[in-house]
Amino acid sequence: MADDIRLAFAHPAERAIATASDAPRDRISLRDHIVEAEIGAFQAERGKTQRLRFNVVVEVRPASNALDDDVDRILSYDRVTEAIAHELSAERLNLLETLSERIAERILLEPMAMRAFVRVEKLDRGPGALGVEIVRTRRDFADHLNTLASEVAVERPAPRLVLLSNAAIADPRLGDWIDALAAAEMPVILCVGLPDIARPRTGHRMTQRRIDLLAMEQNGWSLAARDARCKVVGSRTELDWAMKNGQISVWAPSKIVLDAVDPPAVATDDAVSLTAWFAAEIEAREMIVLGDPDPASPGAAPARDPGCPMRHVPLGAPLV
Repeated sequence: MADDIRLAFAHPAERAIATASDAPRDRISLRDHIVEAEIGAFQAERGKTQRLRFNVVVEVRPASNALDDDVDRILSYDRVTEAIAHELSAERLNLLETLSERIAERILLEPMAMRAFVRVEKLDRGPGALGVEIVRTRRDFADHLNTLASEVAVERPAPRLVLLSNAAIADPRLGDWIDALAAAEMPVILCVGLPDIARPRTGHRMTQRRIDLLAMEQNGWSLAARDARCKVVGSRTELDWAMKNGQISVWAPSKIVLDAVDPPAVATDDAVSLTAWFAAEIEAREMIVLGDPDPASPGAAPARDPGCPMRHVPLGAPLV
């Protein structure tokens, strides 16, 4: 009995361990995450915010292959904090029970997530913390996880992709263009082509592809050096985070291109076609080519429809 009482007030991580099945599971946890929000059924709780403390443990299926230190192969902690933020912003709720249930359901949409422990506590309603804790598995939401997954897919941000020519990168108006993109309040991903420097020639398609992709990333880092707001990003996980948090990203193409199930059937020296492929992959809202295509980029019609409007903007014309 004493052990049961201890576990009742223990951190969800201890409860997860104590109730684990024989099947091996890994666990990720979020501890003492405090957010201010308006919630509560009492009239005294309306019209003002109060502090909520979240402790979450998610049991995940162990990775079947080597992780290779790759963030795209794990369940990111950001998915947990995003689930909390989304459910708090969706509508005002009366009950912590409802909030906990919705957070657990959203977390369990992740393919690797198997069981979620969610504890939510009000910190300003009395001398101590008042809260609830729930445990849910994927089976608990089996009837409508597919429906929710479709809704979440619709919620994904649709970015504006801007392919900068080398002339645009070097142009003194670069900061003004980035100002205009940031002011538009739409997620932005900047793309670049090959730099105006010589690169090794191997005569071998696969090795040359890697060299070209790395050269584009060098060009991306050169762009980032011109404006501190531009962050070079190579993984889908970090790109998703950046779009949701207002960060302007510069696409480093190597990882996404080389890991693609349906890789681009275009030459890596064709920046327009490669960016069009990426626009389709990430479901971009718009693709802009700023400046004339560089000499290394044929600028031919994209081999894959970007799935969004594509327009060319001369350097002297308004960008947005």
